[in-house]
Amino acid sequence: MKTILSLVLVLLSLFSCSSLSVMYMTSGKMEKLELGMSKKEVTHILGNAYTIAEKRIEEGRQVEVLSYRDIKGDEFYMFVLVNNKLEEWYREIIPLPSTGKE
Repeated sequence: MKTILSLVLVLLSLFSCSSLSVMYMTSGKMEKLELGMSKKEVTHILGNAYTIAEKRIEEGRQVEVLSYRDIKGDEFYMFVLVNNKLEEWYREIIPLPSTGKE
């Protein structure tokens, strides 16, 4: 029983530490981003835990949108790359579900 409890405590501490590093990654490193950076530079700063949210050709330009999810899962950070250069980024907040008690 002690072994299982010890294992659970170790796992909880590992996950809590990794959560803090993910939170730091998405908020603290955002300040290092600059418009005009390449996709490689952006992913070097923010990491490779992104999803390609959109990819299209528009007026002869390749547009790709990378999406990073925050630690709580209720915010997405969207990075718009045009011809492999960072053109803009923004945050989308997912509304909380209604409880029906309003």
